[in-house]
Amino acid sequence: MNSPIFLFILSGICFSTVDAIAKILVQDTNLIAVVWSRFFGQLLLAAPIAWYFLGKDFWRTHHLGLQLFRSCLLVASATLFFAGLNWLPLAEASSITFTAPIWVAILSGPMLGERVGLKEWLVAGIGFLGILFIARPGSAIFHLAALLLVMMAFLNAIFQLYTRKLIRDSAYTTFFYSGIVGLIVSTALLPYSDPLPTLPVYEYVLFGLLGFLGGLAHLLVVLAFYQMRPYKLTPLVFLQLIWAVGYGYLIFGQLPDRLSVVGMILIAASGIWLIWNHRSTGIEDPNKV
Repeated sequence: MNSPIFLFILSGICFSTVDAIAKILVQDTNLIAVVWSRFFGQLLLAAPIAWYFLGKDFWRTHHLGLQLFRSCLLVASATLFFAGLNWLPLAEASSITFTAPIWVAILSGPMLGERVGLKEWLVAGIGFLGILFIARPGSAIFHLAALLLVMMAFLNAIFQLYTRKLIRDSAYTTFFYSGIVGLIVSTALLPYSDPLPTLPVYEYVLFGLLGFLGGLAHLLVVLAFYQMRPYKLTPLVFLQLIWAVGYGYLIFGQLPDRLSVVGMILIAASGIWLIWNHRSTGIEDPNKV
């Protein structure tokens, strides 16, 4: 099936599977190795695909500095998210990162000169209230890792806004730069990370699967956005919360409590409203993905 809706939902399943695998690996190995695997897998897919569609000049860009900066933001976001997974349940961690559309709506004013009205601010406040329901600062269950995920969502929003500025580059070129910059940065950090312990064979398989599915998920998003306007598809990203709850229960025996569910609903509802009613926060041109 090549329906954009099907492709986008499938990408969400891949992303959620990557998150579950990453949570397993960061608890047993080291963070930088997990990040490295994620971008190595993306590059293995991105380079030949970009070559196939664009030819030998697939790497040429009109926005080199912007591509490098944007890709570094993606590396930082992935690192913060995987770090947060080490301490927080999968569903709760995933839901906090879905405040990115809220940050996009807020930052589109100062960064893009777009008008952010009172409704947007009120809905953003509801979304941030959802974070408080999940993290519950001051309570016994609060963990500072929640702040890592809030920071991740903030950086991811900046990443999305800068993506919109890549108006002259192909999506496949951008896909390639995300992979190669991520791999270079994570490779440079590997010598400063803890050496990998002796791992069972299945965890080496998980490393390979994480990289492949991470790259495949991004490719599916690109293909879906080429066929349908992103603002129509992006609300479906919140289906990942369902997959995250399922993986959290099946693999880690974790289910969100009632307050966390309320927080997840508030974040999802506010994010969907902002995406649908403030369409300029979405990526309107698939070449910007």
